[in-house]
Amino acid sequence: MVNSENFIERLEEILRYYDLSASGFADRIKVQRSSISHLLSGRNKPSLEFVMKLVDTFPEVDLYWVLKGEGRFPASKKSSIKVAAPVPKVVVPASASVVPDEKVEAPTPMTEEAIDRIVIFYKDGSFKSYQG
Repeated sequence: MVNSENFIERLEEILRYYDLSASGFADRIKVQRSSISHLLSGRNKPSLEFVMKLVDTFPEVDLYWVLKGEGRFPASKKSSIKVAAPVPKVVVPASASVVPDEKVEAPTPMTEEAIDRIVIFYKDGSFKSYQG
């Protein structure tokens, strides 16, 4: 669960880092200005949609840092984990006859750019996000 007081402090730190007003920040991440006001005042807690817009818009903001205060801000460049789609193996049974002139091609794997982010949600409400 997100500690609202600490989240507000981290949100204020982000505003200072980018030298943005609350309304300018709201415009950048495409949320209503009142949403930022309500978050900063402690009236509302951040939604998952808000947090995802924040980390998508500002790559220096680490997901775990903004939610739990773990890690650092601005986030250091991490070694990115690239997950490529598995290439299916073509298996030809020994009993099958193969025509020598026929060329069998494996399907083209997805490019690295195809996957932007993988988010795993756990039953306890926590989640992990892996960005390509």
